[in-house]
Amino acid sequence: MWDGVKIVWFWANTPAEMPFAPDWISFESEEELNAAFSRFKDLADKKHEIFDEDLQALVTDTKTESFNERVKLIALKVCSETGETPHAEVTLSVDSEEEPGAASGGGPVDAAFKAIESIVNSGAELQLYSVNNITSGTDAQGEVTVRLEKGGRIANGQGADTDIVIASAKAYISAVNKILESASKAHPQTGDV
Repeated sequence: MWDGVKIVWFWANTPAEMPFAPDWISFESEEELNAAFSRFKDLADKKHEIFDEDLQALVTDTKTESFNERVKLIALKVCSETGETPHAEVTLSVDSEEEPGAASGGGPVDAAFKAIESIVNSGAELQLYSVNNITSGTDAQGEVTVRLEKGGRIANGQGADTDIVIASAKAYISAVNKILESASKAHPQTGDV
């Protein structure tokens, strides 16, 4: 009996032949497609079944990372033990240079955020931290939303992973990248509109 990953593909020649109204997925480049496929393979190694919502999260995560990022997650190690203070070690690529950081926190996610902040020094304040499951089951992906604020500028970041701490780190880094974007961009909440 085969116990691998089950993927169901639907083939249609035209949109009219589709039995449902799909959310069309397009990729701007071959690199973007390859990144999504690589994430798919990683997810397939972790999960028994892949659902539509998992694929949507993979594509969204890939598209989020496809803009010009200054900060990228390379590695994250978090230790959380009963009676001990959680500790995180992170390696980030900042402007194409790998930088390590470490910090302790009130929980594994807090430690991860502090370790990231020890490297990027964004000075942003966490305004929102939200976790939702994408699918059901113990191997479900978690989708995390983080909202950061700095000097009146608000940035939202999202991340998804089967490991909620990694999803949290991805979301935090996504928001940090937006905070670090050039200040020359018009801000919809503060300009003369």
